[in-house]
Amino acid sequence: MRGRSCTCCFTGHRPEKLPWGDDERDPRCHELKKRLRDAVEAAYDEGMRHFICGMARGCDFYFAEAVLDLRKERSGVSLEAAVPYPSQPSGWPVLDRVRWRRILDACDLETVVQDHYSPGCLLRRNRYMVDHSALVIAAYDGTEGGTRRTLEYALRRQVPFVDIWPEDDSPQQ
Repeated sequence: MRGRSCTCCFTGHRPEKLPWGDDERDPRCHELKKRLRDAVEAAYDEGMRHFICGMARGCDFYFAEAVLDLRKERSGVSLEAAVPYPSQPSGWPVLDRVRWRRILDACDLETVVQDHYSPGCLLRRNRYMVDHSALVIAAYDGTEGGTRRTLEYALRRQVPFVDIWPEDDSPQQ
């Protein structure tokens, strides 16, 4: 089942913008992952069966792994990798490239948005995800960047979103 009405996508921050960076042992990271798992399960309970991930480092990985865990427990769950361009992970640390490949190999569907990097390809990937979804789950801390632009696009397209970012971890504005 892959229609828009049962599809949910995700947007969130990379490690560079997370208060704990790459340290996934941090209790704040554990809390965000728990909130993400709860949001994915709630989306499933609302009828979402197909989930789209943009395959970026950080929160996208957390989301994909939460969906893969849900797929083990619930029926009908599928995960789509929305890859902005095939060499997306080429400049990443080795462990992140391995994690990306493991997640990609576990996906039910891979959509490559374009065949090479160009300015705007990440924006096109984000718009693809929103345009094919009935719900967006976000881990958004209120700062400027791709996550904000994705949520602004979702608002313009009238696609509802759920923000799971803990209020006490938001940067001072």
